[in-house]
Amino acid sequence: MSDKSLNDYRFFDPHETVRKTAFELYESVRNLPIISPHGHVDARVLAENKPFPDPAELIIIPDHYIYRMLYSQGIPLESLGVPTQDGTVVEKDHRKIWQIFADHFYLFAGTPTGVWLSHEVAEVFGIEEKLESANAMRVYDRIAEKLQTKEFLPRALFERFRLEVLTTTDAPGDTLEYHKTLQKSGMKGRVVPCFRPDPVVNIKSTGWRNAIRDLSRESGVEVKSYKKYIAALEKRREFFKSMGAVSTDQGVESPYAHKLSPIRAEAIFKNALSGKATEKESQEFTANMLMEMARMSVEDGLVMQIHAGAMRNHNVAVFKRFGLDKGGDIPVQTEYTRNMHELLNAFGNNPGFTVVVFTLDESTYSRELAPLAGHYPAMKLGASWWFHDSIQGMTRYRERVLETAGVYNTVGFTDDTRAFLSIPARHDLARRIDSNYLAGQVARHIINDKEAAVIIKDLAYGLAKKSYKL
Repeated sequence: MSDKSLNDYRFFDPHETVRKTAFELYESVRNLPIISPHGHVDARVLAENKPFPDPAELIIIPDHYIYRMLYSQGIPLESLGVPTQDGTVVEKDHRKIWQIFADHFYLFAGTPTGVWLSHEVAEVFGIEEKLESANAMRVYDRIAEKLQTKEFLPRALFERFRLEVLTTTDAPGDTLEYHKTLQKSGMKGRVVPCFRPDPVVNIKSTGWRNAIRDLSRESGVEVKSYKKYIAALEKRREFFKSMGAVSTDQGVESPYAHKLSPIRAEAIFKNALSGKATEKESQEFTANMLMEMARMSVEDGLVMQIHAGAMRNHNVAVFKRFGLDKGGDIPVQTEYTRNMHELLNAFGNNPGFTVVVFTLDESTYSRELAPLAGHYPAMKLGASWWFHDSIQGMTRYRERVLETAGVYNTVGFTDDTRAFLSIPARHDLARRIDSNYLAGQVARHIINDKEAAVIIKDLAYGLAKKSYKL
């Protein structure tokens, strides 16, 4: 893979001493295998192993990181081919979509999306020119041509990216049929599911009753009561674990956890089944299910993840027309010390339990999360996530967390992406930023060269593997 269009020293400190050490640390982990312990790549892509579609279909249309920026500049999502739910006609000419993207590629300067895209074009596709209006069709044709070769089939890229483990995200009612196919395929590396109960926990969501129907079908338990609901979830977790799952994940606006009495939980569940649950009851139920998921993780050993702090679908008009995951989820102020008090006191001292907490509220890093993770044996801090998966975001995370929590109460890097081709770019960026951070620590004589050499390998590879029991 050519690196001529990308500077080898990119993202490192301009100070010569730090820069030299950072590059040496980075070179020691540059080619380590990739552990991707949490993400949203569809297992079907690898199971079917078909050629990827054209560049616009692959890179632009499914990626809200890209089109949210374009939308912010007044470019309609319809013109970018983003599918609608209300029947609105969208652009079908993918060359036109790519041209719009190239015309506005300058918008991504200095953003993590720009960094990832530049890496993809140069390293994945071997194209040494930077995308712009004038070369849009030439770049499009070169990418399209490569996508039709066997070297660019999904499984070939999986091996080329040195992926050791890729974790998907799956609902309790998913059949995991594509994971079954992959287990029989003989493909190198592991693709494992992650149990995400959100569709059956969010009782006010429009698809909740359909998700309960799927849960009943796949578990073999007719879910008509809260007690049966819990039994069905336990059965599905057992099945997921048999399919290689090592973790669960819950996306919540607030990490508030509180155990309800069986009577109260049953009453809310029945209200939900009849479509009468209130917003307050929904919040109570989610808090209760954080406690239940923690309890189940103590029993079955699955690592629990909590992704908190996003107000989903802030732009109502976009949500109504285009649906979920269209770039309209916005961070909110989030509190952990009081909200997780009950959960951590119930389970946080249990040596068999691991809860990995992610946040979009950076103000909590040093005030709450680092002190909590620096005390409770069960709690680990997830990587800087989503809006903070960036050069400055990762740097701020290290600066605010490591003095109090230490390196080994964190879990390395998590790419959390739907964009399969961006996985190596994201991990490369994280390895560079962590190398640079540690080089600064060495230059200040806070740690020495030998310590930095060990830590960078753990941040790049070892911590994710250990924390997620991979």
